[in-house]
Amino acid sequence: MTLEKQSPCKVNLLLNILGKRPDGFHELETVMHPVNLADDLTFSCVGQGVEMTCSDASLPTDSRNLVHRAATAFLETAGISEGVRIHLEKKIPQAAGLGGGSGDAAVTLLGLNEVFGQPLSGEQLQVIAARLGSDIPFFLQNKPALATGRGEKITPLDFFPAMRGSAFVLIHPGFGIATAWAYQTLAQFPQALNGQPGRAERLIKLLQTVDLTQVGSEFYNSLEAPALEKYPLLAIFQEFLRANGAAATLMSGSGSTTFALAASQTAAEQLVEKFKQKFGANCWTAVVPV
Repeated sequence: MTLEKQSPCKVNLLLNILGKRPDGFHELETVMHPVNLADDLTFSCVGQGVEMTCSDASLPTDSRNLVHRAATAFLETAGISEGVRIHLEKKIPQAAGLGGGSGDAAVTLLGLNEVFGQPLSGEQLQVIAARLGSDIPFFLQNKPALATGRGEKITPLDFFPAMRGSAFVLIHPGFGIATAWAYQTLAQFPQALNGQPGRAERLIKLLQTVDLTQVGSEFYNSLEAPALEKYPLLAIFQEFLRANGAAATLMSGSGSTTFALAASQTAAEQLVEKFKQKFGANCWTAVVPV
């Protein structure tokens, strides 16, 4: 059996760090939203163990890759001796704050569970996902979600009325930001490291009830504190996007992707054209309807 699945990415509408935990992780509250821009994964049964190939030669295809680790963990947990071959067609930028690798790992768990006839329950997949990485449980479902703890506790949410009809503009500047660096450097910004809880609940309530233009100031990311200081270009991008009609703009996750919300797909496409006229066409950009 061969199975093909798409692995979408995400943006963080809010990422509020609430302090460092004794276990070394950071306590947080984040509102994540799926983005219909995807990598492609192909699964087939073959031999033993995990064989992996990837369209991007810069990515490892051994146990350093989350897809490989997810497949290994699935086979071990399910007690399956048969092997799998996985091909990853990479389309989402790396080290971009879009959760591409996490999504690929989650879809690997879902895909292999389908290939082998659903031997694991949803709860078992959640346990594996949380063990592999904080963002991965989010991608086991396809709705916006509130994530708490270190990001692994997922509460799915209905799609937000305030964002109906809008579109994402995604801009990747051509360089990545390492998640580990962003969190380590956050210690130099005590106010961002120790945020006040409740921001996520407030944003969710506003997105459920009011117009998008009234919500933009509530979008927040603690990790912008270190990132925008080191990479002021990202702040310049945001200022330009706001000045040219974006209802909201923010760095997603640990960066380096900046996203903006435009009122419609047409408005988003016009915003991208203005951006290219101002900054050139070297940045990777995408327009994705919400």
